[in-house]
Amino acid sequence: MFKARNGDPGAWSHLVRKFEGMLRALVGRYRLSGADASDVVQTTWLRLAENLDRLEDPSRVGAWLATTARHECLRTRRACAREIPDEQPPEPRDREPAAVDRGLLQADRNAELWSAFARLPGRDQALLRMLLGTREPSYKEISTALAIPIGSIGPTRGRALERLRGELERGNRLHDLAA
Repeated sequence: MFKARNGDPGAWSHLVRKFEGMLRALVGRYRLSGADASDVVQTTWLRLAENLDRLEDPSRVGAWLATTARHECLRTRRACAREIPDEQPPEPRDREPAAVDRGLLQADRNAELWSAFARLPGRDQALLRMLLGTREPSYKEISTALAIPIGSIGPTRGRALERLRGELERGNRLHDLAA
């Protein structure tokens, strides 16, 4: 043992030959993976090298190695217990929908919107079509076409949009009930 403290390679080889089998058998009882078991044995030898000058009774080196290996096994098992492998990794939460998914979602939204739009009164439909068309008419043109005062176009549009929102919500509630 004293030769090992002084770095004698022959003394270290003797210690390894004498205790390696005992360490591997002890570590094997903890059912660690092969890599983890090898790491524990290697760490145990490292701890001995770090603490060799602190051992008061060289005849107790086997017991010291066994105790250190047990502690390392428990530490390794605790570390492994925190990692719970799953057969399927979880889906990323911020995943951007694929192009096909986006197209389907957009088509579904459009269908819901047009269905809600069709349930609006004819006057609301006409006003919204004029305001949201490709060519934006002046308020004077809208007033003439729909026979409403220019000052009423904004508030009427607001009420029409509110009714459209209500129809969309009602359609969503009906859809949820049917599902």
